[in-house]
Amino acid sequence: MPESLYPVAVIAVIAAVTYFLRALPFLLFGGRPLPKIMQYLGRTLPPAIMTVLVIYCLRDIDFTRAPFGLAELAASALVVLLQVYRSNMYLSIVAGTVCYMVLLRVL
Repeated sequence: MPESLYPVAVIAVIAAVTYFLRALPFLLFGGRPLPKIMQYLGRTLPPAIMTVLVIYCLRDIDFTRAPFGLAELAASALVVLLQVYRSNMYLSIVAGTVCYMVLLRVL
């Protein structure tokens, strides 16, 4: 195989595997209703994963040294407020990230 086609082949294989994995639930369940365990996991896993991510992101805050976690807590509060009032995930993530980066440089 020519060296220039290798990256194209790798990307094609990755795309095929990704497509198959995304289509697999539809192939397995088709028009049937989801099993109860899948419905339960669909309701409980997203909030659980978000909780773990928040704890992971805030775990290294040092409240004994300036700025006492102000950037992390302010950005987190902004994300929560925007999500409550605007319900726009992308706006919340972008605004929280920008707020955090600006506060890191300013504080």
